[in-house]
Amino acid sequence: MQQRLKFNKTISAIACGILVAGVFWVGFTQGPTSFSQLGTSNSDVDFCDDVVGEVAVSATPFDTAVELCNFQWQDGYGNTGYAGEFFQPGTGHYGNEPFHQKCLLGVNQTTADCLDREPTWQNATQVPWENYAYGEYIGPHRTPHLPVYLIRVGDEISFNYLLSRTRSAAPYRIGVADVLQISSAGDPTVNRENLQVLSDGTISLPLVGTVDAEGLTIAQLTERLNNLYVNMKLIRDPAITVQVVKGDNVINDIRDAVDARFGQGGQNIGVRVMPDGMLMLPLIGPVPAVGLTLDELAAEVNARYSKFVHGIFVTPNLSQSAPAAIFVLGEVGRSGRQELNGPITVLQALAAAEGYRNGANLRSVVVIRRDQDWKLVATKLDLSGAVFGRSPLPSDEIWLRNGDIVVVPPMPILRFSRAVELYLTRSVYSVFPQQQLVFNFDSFQRF
Repeated sequence: MQQRLKFNKTISAIACGILVAGVFWVGFTQGPTSFSQLGTSNSDVDFCDDVVGEVAVSATPFDTAVELCNFQWQDGYGNTGYAGEFFQPGTGHYGNEPFHQKCLLGVNQTTADCLDREPTWQNATQVPWENYAYGEYIGPHRTPHLPVYLIRVGDEISFNYLLSRTRSAAPYRIGVADVLQISSAGDPTVNRENLQVLSDGTISLPLVGTVDAEGLTIAQLTERLNNLYVNMKLIRDPAITVQVVKGDNVINDIRDAVDARFGQGGQNIGVRVMPDGMLMLPLIGPVPAVGLTLDELAAEVNARYSKFVHGIFVTPNLSQSAPAAIFVLGEVGRSGRQELNGPITVLQALAAAEGYRNGANLRSVVVIRRDQDWKLVATKLDLSGAVFGRSPLPSDEIWLRNGDIVVVPPMPILRFSRAVELYLTRSVYSVFPQQQLVFNFDSFQRF
């Protein structure tokens, strides 16, 4: 028993010694905090040197940084301001902001850009943290998620059809299903009202029978009918006139096809981009859409419609983008599929998966994705510094995109433990289910 007590005392002494040595080592490496360079500027010093500085940060200054921001300072230009005011890059001094900002000691992207390595907490400087206090939960204005949106498979696009109401440079040509009125001053028996052009493009008149009318202008059809009656010596002076009672049937048919005034309230049609990258529209059929911007799609659709009809202008709008998701698996609280409703990073994905489990290897987080040619691309990330609070700006905190797979593997000791458990439960215990191994350490002899 005495030997066991001596052994425990020895272990305790060693542990205390290691703890004291660690405390001294931290204090020696981090050193005292210097506030002399915080909030100062010098036009003769490089901007990166002014931002990064040589400030060593310990745990205490993070509690007193707020009080420091209330101090006033005077720069080399004779301007007096607050330490928390926003630094204007390239000017060498702080600008006069209408709102005093609350600053904290921290590391921002500007500090990271000025270093050739990943910054640590020792590179902390004053960072504007709060601008307006209440109401700042919504966050500042940020750049758009994408500079240009390219249409993807599964996108839902709404096409609005408008009549341009512009005069056509070419004369109107008679089409199928147009309704005509034929009048003759020389022989009233030739008169016909509501004469419809048949599907074969012809009309029927007394004495002359069927006459081709589709594709002709009004003047051309008038001249043809007068020549027929004169050449056939049916009427000496027919004096026939042609009027279009109902025309522009193609435009009307398109309007009827996309009419939603009794539903959603407009002349539009919603279509979905098919897996082959095409979308279907009335009259013009399939149109390639994948990889195009909305402006490029509008130009393509309007060019195709112009070949069939004049006076229609189509405007596409993205009503709903295709579903996007990432997949998280491995040593996380909840594996599975996560919907992408906005930009998301790896750490955010782990947080949405209810965090990591005990034994997760955060030094080897794998992200697998496919490029535009569906070829696999993979990388390995080290997120341990960010999760354990050692790295303020982890360089491996990357953005994820649709279809990415995040794998959090187990640590080697966890894999070994699972292998041993599997071996015992599936082999030894399954063969000898009644056998139990009991170790009695008190029965060991002391040497």
